Amino acid sequence: MSVTFDFGGRRVLVTGGSNGIGLGIAQAFRSAGADVTVTGRRQSAADYDTDLSEFDYVQCELGDRDQITALAAGLDKLDVLVNNGGQNLARRNEWDPDIFEDALRINLASAFRLSKASHALLAAAPDGGTVVNMASMTSYQAVEVVPAYGAAKAGVVQMTKSLAVAWARDGIRVNAIAPGLIETNMTAGMVADDAAIGPTIARTPMRRVGSPADIAPVALFLASNAAPFLTGQTIAVDGGYLAQG
Repeated sequence: MSVTFDFGGRRVLVTGGSNGIGLGIAQAFRSAGADVTVTGRRQSAADYDTDLSEFDYVQCELGDRDQITALAAGLDKLDVLVNNGGQNLARRNEWDPDIFEDALRINLASAFRLSKASHALLAAAPDGGTVVNMASMTSYQAVEVVPAYGAAKAGVVQMTKSLAVAWARDGIRVNAIAPGLIETNMTAGMVADDAAIGPTIARTPMRRVGSPADIAPVALFLASNAAPFLTGQTIAVDGGYLAQG
């Protein structure tokens, strides 16, 4: 059974929407009729191998507070904010305190800052604004090489609850998705390595790696009128990985 959503006439902003999970979410919203703005780190949409011509593209470094403020200020309306953008800084040694702070700024503080900067637009959305944040399996389980990323993503879960409680009075719902291991450019090396991927597959009851197509419908559901009483929740989309305890 297929489920369709109608986001015609709505404006959606997806940070980090130029590739991976973010791109999958952006494409799904566009297919549902939304006007979609995506952000990326490169100067223009033409700098990507993927065709981004169906979206409005804005270059934005999520670690730069001025660029985040300018991103929100450049919108005249906003119905759905998807805080997907972020970076895994494991290659830079997240046990270094300075890199740890960088990871928190990019993966947690940026989402809070953009949400705050977008509040007025979301509150003015005719059908109520929605925010969809991106958490992670590392929100719940320690991964030794990414202590900062895990701390940031754990913070996303709590931030989601806090924003949901504070903004319910403004008609804004706030939820999050915690993806399992999803096959993207960032994870391609691991997915291609049987020795590396084997333990994760063995622990996952559905015995496979996820894809952006597994995440996008959940984002649309959370942002849709099908979830009018759902707020403050983080939905794990992980093939049952966390259910193993």
